[in-house]
Amino acid sequence: MTTRSVFSRFYRGEISADIVGRPKLWYSISGLLLAFSIAGLIVQGLNFGVEFKGGSVFTIPAPSASIEQVRASVVDSGVHGETKVQKAGDDWRVTTVSLTSAEVAKVKQGVSEDLDVSANSITTQVVGPTWGGEVSKKAWQALLVFMVLIILYLSVAFEWRMAVAAVVALVHDLVITAGIYAWSGFEVTPATLLGFLTILGYSLYDAVVVFDMIKEVTKPLSTTSKITYSEAANQALSSTLVRSLNTSLVAILPVAAILFIGTTLFGAGTLKDLSLSLFVGMIVGTYSSICVATPLLVQLKEREPKYRQLRENIARRESSAKRQAKVAKATRPVGGATVDDEPDDEPDAAQDDVPSGAPAGVTVRKVVQTGPRQQPKRGTRQQRRGK
Repeated sequence: MTTRSVFSRFYRGEISADIVGRPKLWYSISGLLLAFSIAGLIVQGLNFGVEFKGGSVFTIPAPSASIEQVRASVVDSGVHGETKVQKAGDDWRVTTVSLTSAEVAKVKQGVSEDLDVSANSITTQVVGPTWGGEVSKKAWQALLVFMVLIILYLSVAFEWRMAVAAVVALVHDLVITAGIYAWSGFEVTPATLLGFLTILGYSLYDAVVVFDMIKEVTKPLSTTSKITYSEAANQALSSTLVRSLNTSLVAILPVAAILFIGTTLFGAGTLKDLSLSLFVGMIVGTYSSICVATPLLVQLKEREPKYRQLRENIARRESSAKRQAKVAKATRPVGGATVDDEPDDEPDAAQDDVPSGAPAGVTVRKVVQTGPRQQPKRGTRQQRRGK
């Protein structure tokens, strides 16, 4: 069977994959992704935008100018410190440290003369560090409230084990997305925060769909059932797997179009910040809801006495069935008689001996003498002569 045929059957739901039974594989992949992401956060760090750390933003309508000309024009106007220049459509977006009103006017005049643009067409925006700190504080508060609400909802709608698995998957998605964002060097803006919050909602939606199916499939399980909780959960996951993949694919395609086409062809800076977080978060969220949250939930549930007893009962029945099969294989009928293949500790006094010419089903009994042989009595010499 070709790989394409297997994939087609899997996509149509004709065959299922043992996802729940391979937690070490998925945890290893997640561990590598987390290590890569944490390294990016430590080495590169997040590139926070002016909205978070404060600064001045100049939008310069000079499509014919190069990035070096724009940066040199701003620096020559008396700006010290880090200066970031980005292309935003036909305009240039220049971010500097916080400037006073007089310094802003000086920069506008210098850029206007160097790049031959009108000073009135150059727009400016000054953001103080205090306002940026407030934005960061509110973002963390919103994330904390969101997490608490998720835990409460899942604990009430399902149970605390599902809430723990979902929260672990959400933290997993946030760390990996933030790490990739750090390695890419993209600027963290308010649009990025919106993308992160959207990731949380999307990942939670995928996990809730899977958990609801698992709850429905595992509800009839008892200590006398024939399948374990892990096997039932894997069946439930397999039944929703294709739907989850289709939903994720349909959502990722337009986001990919915004990220790779909109930013490269149209230079949509704000959409770039939003689309990168959504693109990475949706892919990682789909993976975590299937390969992280579900195996973790199964491991937590298998520790319950009910399901632990169920697993022991199934193992006991399987062991008994194997022993019976072994006995049945060892004792099998030969020529109408039952022959035990296992040798006895002591030889029998009499054994059946079937000659090669004997018909099938006929048993010839061969008597084996075990005591001393009795010799016939001989008479006296006179008695023998008398005969």
